[in-house]
Amino acid sequence: MVDINIAAAKEKLSTKGFLDIDVSPELDLFLEIEKLKKEKNAIILAHYYQEADIQDVADYIGDSLGLAQQAEKTTADMIVFAGVHFMAETAKILNPDKKVVLPDLKAGCSLADSAPGHLFQAFKERYPDHLVISYINCSAEVKALSDIICTSSNAQKIVESLPADQKIIFAPDRNLGAYLIKKTGRDMVLWDGACMVHEIFSLEKITKLKIRHPNAKLIAHPECEEPILRLADYIGSTTGLLNFTKKDPSMEYIVATETGILHQMQLSSPQKTFIPAPPTNNCACNDCPHMKLNTLEKLYLCMKYEQPELLMDPTLMVAARKPIERMLEISAKYGL
Repeated sequence: MVDINIAAAKEKLSTKGFLDIDVSPELDLFLEIEKLKKEKNAIILAHYYQEADIQDVADYIGDSLGLAQQAEKTTADMIVFAGVHFMAETAKILNPDKKVVLPDLKAGCSLADSAPGHLFQAFKERYPDHLVISYINCSAEVKALSDIICTSSNAQKIVESLPADQKIIFAPDRNLGAYLIKKTGRDMVLWDGACMVHEIFSLEKITKLKIRHPNAKLIAHPECEEPILRLADYIGSTTGLLNFTKKDPSMEYIVATETGILHQMQLSSPQKTFIPAPPTNNCACNDCPHMKLNTLEKLYLCMKYEQPELLMDPTLMVAARKPIERMLEISAKYGL
């Protein structure tokens, strides 16, 4: 009966996006996952925005730059990517001969979705003398159309590494692009895309929070809208925000990014208080619905049955790899 259930679950993968198999509540998933890592020579790479349980079983937790760097150098036979689809794509592009599995194929990204490849190609053709820098939060198709990939950790350095007169298209995040224009003084053409998580923070609610917590510092990701960034005491990538809270002497922080990072902040600084910045809706905090599609149960199942596996067109992988490698080279040059 179990085999029939597994076969049925695999048949439904394309529609469900994950293996819909019941997991016994008596199973110690933390122990089982550790066993599977050793049996399959697998590594779990997890983004900071994953749920706490997934972060706790991961071999490496990081932002997009760190995850790409880890994916590039891993010696594991199987990469288990606990993040969203474009991140798993990046791992596969850097490891075309390795098996890459992810808990839920439908864990997408609103920012990546905001730049369909065919539309971006038409946009790019309007600016033939521009070099394309694309934020890593984009599809493999957009990466293949780019000259250099960047992350929020290295974007400023990458822009500044180019000649001052170099014309640039920046995609897909308009908020990060506007922030980079302000920081670098470069005149860049921006694709009109955005992240649903970082665009719905409420300036009014954050202002009221700051009044109630006068000693709290507002720290924000550069994907946030300009009014939030203008109010922030510190702006940085996910890793940048985490490192700031470790070194900064303040004891309270209002955190304007996805709430998953609060787990690592609390682990690193248990004596400090971290308050999630509220969105414009009725929720108290701001979760990415795509990131949170992954669960510990789905992670266990994808490791056990090695499904869903990420499969990509080899020609697309070769084209998308070049701008990623250029990013990694520039990052290494600047010690990032």
